[in-house]
Amino acid sequence: MRVIFAASLMFCSAASAQSMMSGLDLSSPDMTMAETTRADIAAAIGASHGKPLDLTGKRLSGLDLSGLDLHGAVLRAARLNHANLAHANLEGANLDQAWALEADFSGAHLNGASLFQAQLQKARFAGADFSHARIAADFSGADLEGATLRDANGAADEKNQSMGLMRASFSSANLANADFSGADLSRADLTFAKCRGADFRGAKLRDADASGADLRGAELEGLVAAGLDLDSAMIDTGAVFPAAVHLARARRQ
Repeated sequence: MRVIFAASLMFCSAASAQSMMSGLDLSSPDMTMAETTRADIAAAIGASHGKPLDLTGKRLSGLDLSGLDLHGAVLRAARLNHANLAHANLEGANLDQAWALEADFSGAHLNGASLFQAQLQKARFAGADFSHARIAADFSGADLEGATLRDANGAADEKNQSMGLMRASFSSANLANADFSGADLSRADLTFAKCRGADFRGAKLRDADASGADLRGAELEGLVAAGLDLDSAMIDTGAVFPAAVHLARARRQ
């Protein structure tokens, strides 16, 4: 059953994953209960002698894993819903297709991690570090205030279009004062995102959708904005978005 569940996640796009989630029983034990304890995980880390743990498909929902050293851990298709990973070390970890709905990653180290197609809706990432991470995941409604996403990659996966558009989604997310400098968010979903004071210097937002987003006070020097949809977005009076679309429909304030 777990193998089938993990395989199904590997082949669904961000959009289809959202559709699939509507048919899931998010209150089921598979999505809400842990099969192990914090003490067990801590003991496994101690016995690993610095080698990354393999937690593929593990049910870890609701666990307090805050502050643990999980660098390089394989958490592919793991369930971490409502788990506490605040200030955990997840540098280089693999969280592809993981479920972490409303989980707490505040201040976590996710440098170089892979979160491809992870379901992270309404999770908390305030102050987390995603530098150089692969972030083509669903962050809808998540809190990333003050997070560092420098040189992160959330661009659409153009090689797998037959499976649907795989891209970063920050729809209605809190991105205030987040650092996206040098990040690739080509074709990302930023609809209604709160981006006040965010740093987009040198970032790529090519063909991204920022309809209804609040981009006031954002740093835009060197931004690649060709095809960026700014329909109904809130932007500064003198803000410049080269080659953006629907710029005339943006609200300058």
